Amino acid sequence: MAGGSILPAMRLADHFTGSGAFCFRWRSFLPLLLVPAFVASFLGPRISLGSPAWSLAWEISCFLIAGLGVGIRLAVTGTAPRGTSGRNTRQQKADVLNTTGPYSLVRHPLYVGNYLIALGLAAFPRTWFLPVIVTLAALLYYERIAAQEEHYLEGKFGDAFRQWATQVPAALPIFAHYRPAALPFRWRVALAREFYAVFLVTTAFFALDVLDTYVSTGRPYPHALWAAMFLAGILFFVVMRSLKKRGQLARRPELPAL
Repeated sequence: MAGGSILPAMRLADHFTGSGAFCFRWRSFLPLLLVPAFVASFLGPRISLGSPAWSLAWEISCFLIAGLGVGIRLAVTGTAPRGTSGRNTRQQKADVLNTTGPYSLVRHPLYVGNYLIALGLAAFPRTWFLPVIVTLAALLYYERIAAQEEHYLEGKFGDAFRQWATQVPAALPIFAHYRPAALPFRWRVALAREFYAVFLVTTAFFALDVLDTYVSTGRPYPHALWAAMFLAGILFFVVMRSLKKRGQLARRPELPAL
């Protein structure tokens, strides 16, 4: 255009960081868009395991996969220093750069944990397509959030971030360069951060079992195991929330000065 300037095309990395900011802000709600896919998975053909005992064994295996994801989140938040690995949604925040413990294995361990939780839930209905949908959605979703986070970290920590990023993979952990966490693991800190996740996982498995039973029999009667897990999750949530309000759960410590 004569006398004017042409704006440069947006780079793919810029697009990722821009959409990543949106996904980061709304990351607590965007996964709810997959709820219709979960419901639909109970309405079509499903893999038959031949007996109620094998079906229950499958469901327990799914729960263990999700439990591994919760365990990873506990390991991360139980050793992360104050001002990192938070639940902030408005903007990125990092007082220090985490490079030890889980962060010496993979750059985004919390997202690895979240994916395993989602995969365990997606495998519950015994359909081939739901784990595929969840995996692809997680890849697109967390790729953009991670790109935005790394753009922020590189701008704040510069060469320290770049050196760490060249040694540590983004999503698939490598154990060769493991470094013990700079802070000791603290159960009170981990539980203060993750009792919400424990409650949500037990509630989600209970809801999936109720839906499964209703579709199969026309009666929303859950299996005793998942009913017990749900009640235990509620009790755990009430106790942990009460302790947190009273200030009886520890705050995350700061890293010692170098």
